[in-house]
Amino acid sequence: MADLPQFRTVELAVADRIATITLDRPERLNAFTPEMAAELVAALDATDADDDVRAVIVTGRGRAFCAGADLGGGANTFDPARKPPGEVIDGAPRDLGGVVALRIAASTKPVIAAVNGPAVGVGATMTLPMDIRLAGESARFGFVFARRGLVPEAASSWFLPRVVGISQAMEWVATGRVFPAAEALAGRLVSRVLPDAELLPAALAIGAEIAENTSAVSVAASRHLLWSMLGASGPWEAHRRDSRLIAELGAGQEAAEGVAAFLEKRPPRFPGSARDAVPGLVADWAARPGES
Repeated sequence: MADLPQFRTVELAVADRIATITLDRPERLNAFTPEMAAELVAALDATDADDDVRAVIVTGRGRAFCAGADLGGGANTFDPARKPPGEVIDGAPRDLGGVVALRIAASTKPVIAAVNGPAVGVGATMTLPMDIRLAGESARFGFVFARRGLVPEAASSWFLPRVVGISQAMEWVATGRVFPAAEALAGRLVSRVLPDAELLPAALAIGAEIAENTSAVSVAASRHLLWSMLGASGPWEAHRRDSRLIAELGAGQEAAEGVAAFLEKRPPRFPGSARDAVPGLVADWAARPGES
């Protein structure tokens, strides 16, 4: 990525084929704003457009990942009358957390959350469409909406039960309590809890393993295939899609290079990019109905 876009509330950096998006309002514990929503979408647009980027890490600057929506507007923070005109869905202003979550879901690159410190409200729900969630020991999570007179946003009523199961999801949502990283691990919200100093290196190590060893086409197709199958009617739908993808990839350069590299005992040099997979091989599963 020759010229990285510059933002005010997030920072985008790329090194060794890994993009790192850092939520960058540390003085407000990286609280979520409309500007941050727009910049997160723009940052993901940039990482998708760069064929050299193979994985994306999202983390927070300072002692928090994201403390939730910025409540600087006071009691009327969530009143739609306070918000500038924007896109609507079913006659209501689109939830900006959902705009971000659906953009993350549509990414052609795997997205890794490195949750440092508090991740509350939208700070927790925005991680749900990310593919891998790691937490530092100082991380705290909270689906606090019922304690604010709201309901879960960011399409999390779809994502959260699929990630952790309906019973665990309802316990966290109904109580609205903030819980530690160890409970998040036990509830399968995160896959690992690490000492804070090891959190970002662990995320970078996963990104490096993806970048150095795998086909961008295969990873992009697999990402969209696995997520879309969460809503499949049964295994035959997966079998149908698997069969077509294996036939198409098996006849192409990606599989030929993967097998040759294995037989020749050398690192692979896959020729394709993520954009060769989406929508060439698989539809954008997070697209609006009728757009795929």
